[in-house]
Parts: sequence; C-alpha cells; structure tokens
Amino acid sequence: MNLLDIRNLSLVMISGNKRVVVIDRVSLTMKEGELRGLVGESGSGKSLLAQAIMGVLDTKWIIDADRFHWRGTDLMRLSVSERKKIISKDVAMIFQEPMSCLDPTTTIGEQLEEAVDDKQLTGFFWQKKKQRKLAAVKLLHKVGIKKHSLCTSSYPHQLTEALCQRVMIAMALARRPILLIADEPTAAMESTNQGQIFRLLASLNQLKNMSVLLISHDLENMTHWTNRITVMYSGQFVEAGTTEQIFTTPFHPYTKALVESTSHANLNVTPKSRLSALPGSIPILKHIPIGCRLGPRCPRAQKACVDAPKTKSHHGHLVSCHFSLKDTY
Repeated sequence: MNLLDIRNLSLVMISGNKRVVVIDRVSLTMKEGELRGLVGESGSGKSLLAQAIMGVLDTKWIIDADRFHWRGTDLMRLSVSERKKIISKDVAMIFQEPMSCLDPTTTIGEQLEEAVDDKQLTGFFWQKKKQRKLAAVKLLHKVGIKKHSLCTSSYPHQLTEALCQRVMIAMALARRPILLIADEPTAAMESTNQGQIFRLLASLNQLKNMSVLLISHDLENMTHWTNRITVMYSGQFVEAGTTEQIFTTPFHPYTKALVESTSHANLNVTPKSRLSALPGSIPILKHIPIGCRLGPRCPRAQKACVDAPKTKSHHGHLVSCHFSLKDTY
C-alpha cells in the first residue's frame, strides 16, 4: 500500500472574481522507504503541491482531487482541520530558506526543545525539562552537528546557512515523521554543503526507512540520490519513472530539454557553441496556455496540443504528452 496516493489533484486560486487553475490534475505516489524527486523549473508548482499536501495554504486556495489518500485514509472526506491533524502527525517539511523559518529572537536549543513531542517524555514536569534537552542534543547528533553546546546556545544569525538547514532537519525529525518533504533544501548553498545535506537525507532514508520527497530544479543532482523522479511544468504533470529512465530515456520533450541542459550532457560540447535550450520561459498565471502548457515552447507541438494530454503508462514509465519521444529510442 502506498503511503501517499494523489490522483489528479488540482489547486485553484481565487483572485477577486476569477478562478485560476494553478496546479492542473497532478498525480503523485510515495511508497514506504522511497526517496523520490520532484523536478521542474522555478514556478512549476512544486512548492505549492508540497504545501497542499501539508495543508498550510490559506483560504484563497481550493484543493480538489480524484484521490488524496494517506496510508489508506481518504483525506478529501475530512475537514481541513482533521486533514491537517493527520498529516502533521506523520509528515514533516523543511523549507528553502532556513534563516527565515527559524525564530531570530530565540536560541537554537530553545527552538529544538519546543519541537520535541511530549509523547516521547515521561515522569514529572521537572524531569521532562532535562529529557527535552537530552532529546535536542540527540537530534543535533543525528544530523551531524557534534558541537551541540555551541549550537544550542547560538541564535540563527550566528550560524551558517548549512548549519541552519541541519537544525531545520533536526526539528523536522523531532516528531519522528514517516515522510519528510525537503523543498529545495540546498538552495543558495556551496557545492560542498549541498553534498552534505543530500548525504544526510539519503542516510535518513536508508537507516531510518524514512520516505523522502526531494524537491529541486536541479535534475542532475537528483540522479545521484533518488530512486524515482516526477517532473512538473507550469502546474501540470509531465513525466514520472525511475531515475535511470528519466535521465537516459526521457519520453517528454520538456524532460529531454532538462536532461540536455545538465553539465553531464554537455561534456563534449565545443567551446563557445550554443547550448541546447527550449525557447521562451515558463508562463505567468495571467497567461497560462490552454491544453498542454508547454505547447508554445515545445518543438513537437501540433494542433492536438490545445487539448490537455492524458497520462499514458509504458511499463511503469508515465508520460503526459500527445507526441511523446517513446518511439525515437
């Protein structure tokens, strides 16, 4: 049974008297112990999809889905508060900018102790205070912070961004989640720090059997750490398959363009030659194309693309395209 099973989820934004379909019929599944990547350009709706799963969107957003199950429970039949209660118990999320997520007026130690679940503590209230401190130290050790005393007494602005991200991961682990959603966890970090964070998430997945949904715009980095990858473009589902399938035999023109833009694909390019790229840019919400949203940029676009394509499965390799690249391999 899947941990998370989402079929044809749409996210509608109410702006005045207008309804804008920001996310259009996206499907996503997560299995126990899986490390899945969610890839797409900035503005493709990856973070919004994660926030819709967490239930942290405000009232101007409307969620609709054919299926939205968590561990067999149909969340669409529940109220927003009931849905949030179930998800917040088993799912944790870390965000792109750890500095902005941590309280600048409180020490790291106090914030970590506050995140520790009361159910993990026993005894009287004066005993629980010591247990909270020990639990906070253990969490820091889990994420590779050895100098815990220096870290717990510091404020967020006194730590590096990489250390703050490790603290955010420790806070996410405090409630022992089954699924961890990491939204661009290495944004604006140096390559060495990026590798440390990715290795940490991979070790949590392997040692704790924790499922991880890793969100990023960097397809090449994803190939080193994930088992399966889902690709999104402008709020629509594009393609999903194993990491090897996505990187070696992409079926969708957009996925192929992402692969061809990686440094690995351009190793043999002659100096000063033009790199492969799709023309144009991702559409803004006011001017979303009808049908396939990649249409105006797609080199294979035809008249049929004014209708939204249906998702087709080729031995578990899913693609949503009228004129896929399946037959070119």
